[in-house]
Amino acid sequence: MELKAHGIGVDAPAGWEVRITRRSGEEHAPGARVRPVLHAATVPLPRERGDFGGGVTALLSSEDLFVSLFEHDPAACSTALFADRGLPRPSAADFDPAQLQRTIAGQSGAQWFFQVGGRAFCLYVVLGSHARRVELLPRLRQVLATLVLEAGVES
Repeated sequence: MELKAHGIGVDAPAGWEVRITRRSGEEHAPGARVRPVLHAATVPLPRERGDFGGGVTALLSSEDLFVSLFEHDPAACSTALFADRGLPRPSAADFDPAQLQRTIAGQSGAQWFFQVGGRAFCLYVVLGSHARRVELLPRLRQVLATLVLEAGVES
C-alpha cells in the first residue's frame, strides 16, 4: 500500500494498514503548526486513535505490530534528544515491556528520537508480543525500509 502525504511516504507490504494524518489543531494554541503523524499497523486502524497508539495497541495479537512516526517542531533538531541523524535501525534488544506508553501484558515497545533533513521525529513501535520480538522484527524492518522522509518539508 503506497501512501504519501506531508513529505512522508511509505509503501507498506500486504497486511499493513497505513494512515498519514494531521490533527485538527483545535487542541493547539492559536498559530501553532499541526505536525503530521504516520500510523501503520498489522490490524485495522480505528478511526479514533491517539498519536502513540491509544485505541490501537489493545487490538494487537501476539503476531501484530503498531508503528507511530510523529513529527516534532523543526527547532527540536537543535536539542540533544534529537541529535541522532537518519532513521533508526531497530534491534530485538531495543524492545522492553517497560517502554510502552500504556502497559498491556505481553506487549513490548521501543522509542527513538532522530532527525532527517531538518525535520525532528519520534518513532514509537509496539510489538504484540515481547516473547516473539525476534520473529516480529523482520516485519517491522520491511515496512521501515519503504519509509521516505523528504527534507525540509513545511507541513
